[in-house]
Amino acid sequence: MQLKQFRKLKRWTQKAAAKRLRLTQGYLSLLEKGERPVTDDLTERVVQVFGLPATGLPVKKDLASLSPAAGDSLTRQLAAIGYAGFSHVKPSSRLKNPAEVLVSALDNDKLDSRVVEALPWLVSQVTEARWSEVVRAAKVKDLQNRLGFVTSLARVVAERKRESKKAAQLKRREVALAGSRLFKEDTLCAASSLTETEKRWILQNRTAEAEFWRVLSDLKAEHLSYAE
Repeated sequence: MQLKQFRKLKRWTQKAAAKRLRLTQGYLSLLEKGERPVTDDLTERVVQVFGLPATGLPVKKDLASLSPAAGDSLTRQLAAIGYAGFSHVKPSSRLKNPAEVLVSALDNDKLDSRVVEALPWLVSQVTEARWSEVVRAAKVKDLQNRLGFVTSLARVVAERKRESKKAAQLKRREVALAGSRLFKEDTLCAASSLTETEKRWILQNRTAEAEFWRVLSDLKAEHLSYAE
């Protein structure tokens, strides 16, 4: 972690930065020289104090060990990460890496529709360095169809916005995931809440992406507020 670089960008003296980080100036000096390790707890503090993106946060060593996150917790985490759709929500005081939030959201069988709409945006926030961890966790939890579907939506959004580099990156992620696609039909909400009539309608009207990933959803890129 380039502590000195972050401090210089803020135009803070070492003394001022140390005070904000609740460290002694001497200890910060050692950290900046690489003579002391930057712990996970300190990394979280650095991200918050210096206003860095949540992608710089550490994640749990094994994302597959995460429990499904509750709806209220997810909305607050998304607000903290910067999702505009929840700008009116009080953000969580404990910021988490987008990779961690994504896995715990996909593992929730009763997601609110507003959270579901945020997932393609969340996928695009996960760095390449963390993506392999997300995929591994999805395979352990049998969530690869859900992950593939929201990744495809993120790719369509990038294409609509003419973000060719991001679209190409997301396409590569889709292709890599396709080989682990599950045969069973999945959903991003409680399957029991759908009537047989609703299921038949979705099967007839879902997008090619939803059909390919075998997800019962009528969600389309044009439904997403951030698609334009």
